[in-house]
Amino acid sequence: MPSGKTDAGAAKRTFRAVRLDDLVTEIAGQVVEAIGDGRLKPGDKVTELTLSREMGTSRAPVREALRRLESQGLIVSHPRRGFFVHAYDTQELENIYDLRICLELHAAQNAIERMGEDDVARLREQVALLHELGAANAAQEQVAADYAFHRMLCEIAGNERIVRLFDTLATELRAGIALIGVLYDDPVRIAQTHDPIIEAIEARDAAMLREVLHDHLSDARTQVIRLFRKTSES
Repeated sequence: MPSGKTDAGAAKRTFRAVRLDDLVTEIAGQVVEAIGDGRLKPGDKVTELTLSREMGTSRAPVREALRRLESQGLIVSHPRRGFFVHAYDTQELENIYDLRICLELHAAQNAIERMGEDDVARLREQVALLHELGAANAAQEQVAADYAFHRMLCEIAGNERIVRLFDTLATELRAGIALIGVLYDDPVRIAQTHDPIIEAIEARDAAMLREVLHDHLSDARTQVIRLFRKTSES
C-alpha cells in the first residue's frame, strides 16, 4: 500500500501551464483530473510551489484552488505540513457508493422520461465503445469511458446539480480505485455488465432500468470494497 508521503513534484511534470482566464477553476480542474487518473494518489502531498511553477502562475490562485477542493473533500490540509490528496478508508468508499447508487437511480428514472432517440443512440455507442476497449484490454481508457456512460445518464436527466455531484463522486471513486492499483474486474466482463442497462433503456422500461442499474452498481461496490480491504490489509 502507498506510504502516503509522496511529494507531487518529486517525479516528472504533472501539470500543464494555465492558459484560461479563470485560473482557480482551471487549476482545480487539473488537480481533479490528476487525482482521477491516478497521477496524484491518496496521501500524496500537493505543493503550492510545484503547481505554481508547472502551471506558470502565482501561488495565490493555487492556494485558492486547493482550498476549494478541500471544501469538496478531495484535498485535506494539515497545519505546517501543507495540502494532501484525501486518503479514503473502506467506510468512506462504502458511503460514496451508497450515495452514487441513490443518485444514479433517481437520474435514470428522470432520464427515461426525457430521452429521445439521439440520446439512446449516444448511450448505445458508448456501450459499443466499452466493448471495443474491453476487447483491446485498454483498461484505463475503459474506466474513463465507463464513467462517461453513467455521466450521460445523469446529463439526460436534466439536472445540472446531479451532474456536478456525480463528477465529484466519480473522482473520489477513481481515486480509490487508483489506490487499489488494479481493475476490479475483467475488462470484457465490465463491458458486458452494461448490456442489460442499454437493453432496458432501449425498451424504455423504467422499472427494469432501476433493477439492472442497481445490480450493476452494487456489484461494482462489492468488488471494489473487497479489493480495497485486501490492499489495505496487505
